[in-house]
Amino acid sequence: MSSGAEPARGSGGGWTRRRFVGALAGAAVVTTVPAPAAPRADPAAATTTPASPTAPTAPTAGSSPSPTHRSGPRPLFLGTYTSVDGGGTGIGLATYDPATGRITTAGTITGVGDPSHLALHPDGRTLYAVNEREEGGVTAVRLPKNKVLGTRGTGGGGPCHLSVHPSGRWLLSANYGSGSVAVHPIEASGALGERSDLVTHSSPAPGPGQQGPHAHQFITSPDGGHVLAVDLGTDTVYTYRLDQSKGTLTEVSQAQTRPGAGPRHLTFHPGGRYAYLANEVDNTVVVCGYDPATGRLTPGDPQSTGTGGGTSYPAQILVTSNGSYAYLANRGHNSLTRYAIEADGARLRLLDTVPVGGDFPRQIAFSPDGRLLFAANQKSSTVSVFHVDDTSGELRLAGEPFASPVAVCALPL
Repeated sequence: MSSGAEPARGSGGGWTRRRFVGALAGAAVVTTVPAPAAPRADPAAATTTPASPTAPTAPTAGSSPSPTHRSGPRPLFLGTYTSVDGGGTGIGLATYDPATGRITTAGTITGVGDPSHLALHPDGRTLYAVNEREEGGVTAVRLPKNKVLGTRGTGGGGPCHLSVHPSGRWLLSANYGSGSVAVHPIEASGALGERSDLVTHSSPAPGPGQQGPHAHQFITSPDGGHVLAVDLGTDTVYTYRLDQSKGTLTEVSQAQTRPGAGPRHLTFHPGGRYAYLANEVDNTVVVCGYDPATGRLTPGDPQSTGTGGGTSYPAQILVTSNGSYAYLANRGHNSLTRYAIEADGARLRLLDTVPVGGDFPRQIAFSPDGRLLFAANQKSSTVSVFHVDDTSGELRLAGEPFASPVAVCALPL
């Protein structure tokens, strides 16, 4: 069955295609592209755990930060579903050893429903979570005391991704269920103001097998001049300009993948002129040219994930801070694909795939020093940790995976 099927419903009003797809899953290839032209939730419940260490500055989404070694236990936040059997009770708290990758549990931030995706403010003082429910929301949590500041509605259903604009003034979120993207102002305290804009993807028409638009990611370009929304349902990446005084969006460009590709996740190369698009439905990745002046994204030819025939539900792609390697999480294949990045970002060369050590890797993330890679395995309710070789990019599993209820997001700080 296609991943674009009607979302399944869970208990407590929780529902999404991601839960539905999670229940279903039990030689070099090179692509080059031409260089581009010059409901308000109840925040009353508070955490029952000690304060976490002060968080560092947030890294750029999708890439590993500059390699800076950190010693001593570091904070790790864990996203989950709270309205499904076996799910969590809020945002999971843990610590990890940056040298060994060993994870130790530290409790839960309660009062946050279905926090399936997490993001950190650039100043490291506020954590944000989506509330992936039929009436979607976004919640702010002040660090290090883990105080829930409140929740704002996203104006859509099933929000599955959020990110903070580099200015620290705007929160961007993607509503999968309703195919829309939302903007919220961020107050000085880190709390969220009322939504400043909401845009539904009404054109082009849904792709093959899709019932409508399904916004899956909303991020800022490396140059900061544009924000881009990846929509699995319309096979399109939308580029907007964000008015940073009003928090409103103006569409400036659309990039279409081939019909039925189902684009899910976009990650930029550190050079800022290329990006890599993971297509969930047709099991491919694509190198895209990016023009910072216009915001136009130009997809190249699709290429293999190295997982064989059929779909492996590619989930997320990451790029190292030096722009040398990329890693793709394959949920159906339960693996991570490693690519060499060549030609200053214009080319991906498939190197190998390695077992993820869990079932259905929904999300992957680097530690701040780039030496560890975390994989949240939804169906096995575990988090796998890998050592990342600085020179070869090879991955080595760091011990036994850590048990965490319906792990769908790991955010190491």
